[in-house]
Amino acid sequence: MQKKKTGGFIDTFKTVFWAVVIALFVRTFAYEPFNIPSGSMIPSLLVGDYLFVSKFSYGYSKHSLPFSLPLIPNRILTTEPKQGDVVVFKLPSDPSQDYIKRVIGLPGDTVQVIEGRLHINGVVAPRERIGDYILTDGTGQAIAVPQYMEILPNGTMHPILEIFGDQGPSDNTDPFTVPADHYFMMGDNRDNSADSRAFSPRFRFVPLENLVGRAEFLFYSKDSSQPIYDFSSIRFERLFKGVN
Repeated sequence: MQKKKTGGFIDTFKTVFWAVVIALFVRTFAYEPFNIPSGSMIPSLLVGDYLFVSKFSYGYSKHSLPFSLPLIPNRILTTEPKQGDVVVFKLPSDPSQDYIKRVIGLPGDTVQVIEGRLHINGVVAPRERIGDYILTDGTGQAIAVPQYMEILPNGTMHPILEIFGDQGPSDNTDPFTVPADHYFMMGDNRDNSADSRAFSPRFRFVPLENLVGRAEFLFYSKDSSQPIYDFSSIRFERLFKGVN
């Protein structure tokens, strides 16, 4: 009887051990879950969205590993991101923090915002006014926010919000030329995003080494302002939706 109990414990331990090893392997080299804590990527991503990031999209660096263990020098198996990719990265000024933004400027590009309009290498990015986005403010009041479909030079289309029209705090910037192996990031919620445009930036450009992976698809979404037991606040229409 004692032998049977001991054998059962060992078998259970082995099962749990290998389950943890497989989960860590998948999380490190394939897909890692992230949640959206802020509104900087509205309307593309909402607060309370949970998504998977593909770790293999851009190769691997130390930031691919748990706790950013310095076991990978620089970056290996590198594939560069494309303009318009939605990317999770480690904040350059504080690598313990994960940020998610859209890639706007590639190495060598010059990026500038003039009266709310995005300019890349001296050419304005086309945009088209689409229906207003209904945004809930901090008081719970619903407000209609101007929404546009913006087109990047490579043809990528994505929606943006301009809460303050074209006169927001970051709607007029200096021109910024992106260094080699770095990227210029912006949020889709243009007047509510701490990103590469900031005048007192926590980051200006994001090094290639700091990229964690590309946002791929949502696996869960819930209005985080509602109690956890309120199942009516689950956004079923967003489940398994791709991130564009």
